[in-house]
Amino acid sequence: MDSIWSNFITELIGRVDGPMHFRIYLQPLVAIFFAFRDGRKDAREGRPAYGWALLTNSEHRRYLLQDGWKGFRNVFLIALLLDLVYQYVAIGGFRPLQTLLTALLLAVVPYLLLRGPVNRLSGGGK
Repeated sequence: MDSIWSNFITELIGRVDGPMHFRIYLQPLVAIFFAFRDGRKDAREGRPAYGWALLTNSEHRRYLLQDGWKGFRNVFLIALLLDLVYQYVAIGGFRPLQTLLTALLLAVVPYLLLRGPVNRLSGGGK
């Protein structure tokens, strides 16, 4: 079990300077762009900060999740695809858990961290 986690961490770190390393920087930037776009839209429409509403507003959680998915799904799917290509080229095999974690880190985390604060900074939020 320790060797699985050791390989997992080593291969994740290898993505930073391995083939296709540009995506490590480009994909979060694209996710940040979508977070800014959606956060400003939330502010214009008078919606509360996304992350906070997601945690506290259970009656609208389904809508919020669907709206968030619409916001970052393309970046997430591209991150999945590019990581699969990276794994084929650099590792010579596929690691589905690594693919999912990498896509989450590159697409979902920046989006979730910034959409709400952009809303607040844009004068939105209830």
